[in-house]
Amino acid sequence: MTTSNIQKYRFVCTLTFGDIYGQIIVWLITITLSLASALALMGARRPVYALATVGLVVLLSLPFLLFAFVTTLLNHIEVTPVNAGTKTEPIPGNVSQQQPVQATS
Repeated sequence: MTTSNIQKYRFVCTLTFGDIYGQIIVWLITITLSLASALALMGARRPVYALATVGLVVLLSLPFLLFAFVTTLLNHIEVTPVNAGTKTEPIPGNVSQQQPVQATS
């Protein structure tokens, strides 16, 4: 294998908050409805059912939430090959490229 066959790749994540905003809203609605049902059951004779309802809803909704987040993240990762002669520059607004803030006295 020669070094001329090796290509560099550029990984860019284009994920923004707006891409996952809807998922967060749906999950917050789910949690709110489960807490509302738990409060309704809390007045019953057995409040253990209220705690079990909240636990069950959270336990069952977390895997779906994680799956949605991970697939959304993976769909927003771009991999592009970079030629050896191509000059790469940092993306504006990248967190790792920002200048540190200095304190003034």
